[in-house]
Amino acid sequence: MKRRWRTDACLVLCGLLIWFLADAQRVRAAAAAGLGLCARSVIPALFPFMAVSTMLVSLGFGEWAAPRLAGLMSLYRLPGPAGSALLLGLVGGYPIGARTAAELHKKGLLTAEEAERLLGFCNNSNPVFLISVLGGGIFGSPRAGVYLWLIHLLSALLAGFFFRGSGRPPRRRAPPPLRPADSLSAALVEGVKSASSNMVSVCGFVLFFYVLASPLAALGGPLGAGLTGLLELFSLTPLLAADRAGFILASACAGWGGVSILCQTAAVLEGSGLRLRNCVLGKAVQGLLAGVLAAAVSVYLF
Repeated sequence: MKRRWRTDACLVLCGLLIWFLADAQRVRAAAAAGLGLCARSVIPALFPFMAVSTMLVSLGFGEWAAPRLAGLMSLYRLPGPAGSALLLGLVGGYPIGARTAAELHKKGLLTAEEAERLLGFCNNSNPVFLISVLGGGIFGSPRAGVYLWLIHLLSALLAGFFFRGSGRPPRRRAPPPLRPADSLSAALVEGVKSASSNMVSVCGFVLFFYVLASPLAALGGPLGAGLTGLLELFSLTPLLAADRAGFILASACAGWGGVSILCQTAAVLEGSGLRLRNCVLGKAVQGLLAGVLAAAVSVYLF
């Protein structure tokens, strides 16, 4: 079975290589456009949040948030520190939530099982993307973007109930005191270095999937937009129509995130020992919920 899987994967990659060679000019143009997208949108939107979120966890934000978010996280049978990943994921965008969950597990504030359940709903889109890029840029109304963000938020919280597990979180000892290495200067260095290395991976995935999505985008119409949205979220934006169908598609695809986002998430989870399975299931559930909620709300918007 493994040999057959590897053979199929090699055949697919050989097909991609032939396409890249046969259509080199368009591939180069798509790659250049993807690099411009990273410079204009991806890095400015994510790098500061990645650096600051790492610094916050290093300085004890998870311990500080624990008692304040314990009530909310108890609904999901998770300890209070998990709320910091949910909060930062909702504010910072993909893949900040997953990265924070991995950091909390690394610090010993979450078990592997708790962190993997948290991955099912803590990894979410940047509100700036939903409100400004989609709402203001595509639908010509920040109000539509606010609705997209509220739908995204609600669908994430609802998706979390699919990953509650069973029983209550085990009693845990008080978290250990911060190590000397977790001083402000050390946290700053760690945050910037970690964010820089992760941005290389994130931009690499955005660029690769932007190229892969280019022939899907060329199909045009709802089919091209839908297939592009399943693969890569940023490539979807120029294909959306400013109507009810476009609003529903934008909401569903933002909830799903795209294969590119899942690969970015896998990159930031590398070495953490956490599995990606719940994240994939969670994004599928959230995308479905976001589409249904958007269909209900769109009646009043369009």
